[in-house]
Amino acid sequence: MEDNINSKDFIIGTLIGGIIGASVALAFAPKSGKELRENLNQGAMQAKDRANNWKTIVQEKGSGFKGKALEKGSDLRRKAVDQTAQLTKTVTNKTKDLARSTQNKLDEKKKQAEESIEKVETAAEKLENTAESVKQ
Repeated sequence: MEDNINSKDFIIGTLIGGIIGASVALAFAPKSGKELRENLNQGAMQAKDRANNWKTIVQEKGSGFKGKALEKGSDLRRKAVDQTAQLTKTVTNKTKDLARSTQNKLDEKKKQAEESIEKVETAAEKLENTAESVKQ
């Protein structure tokens, strides 16, 4: 941005300096009024041509900068999308792994609880049988 401002200031300063210089040179030159007017017109036309050339150059450079900015923005957007997709994939995989691990632990605890209940029921049955034997 600062380069654009410096280039713009340079172009404006050059134009103004050229016009003033041409006018002063023509004004102090020992020529007739007709020659002076012709020289002033010629100097003005040259300044106009230079300004048009500089305008064209500035527009071309501006278009180049615009193209580069659009390309860079597109690249950054693409990288952000790719990184977001990769991050989402990683988080999803870790979440699935955690859910699978938690489910396995729950299944193991459930199996242990069922085995404990079965042992308690077997022991209770044996106690009942022993209690009946003692009663008889």
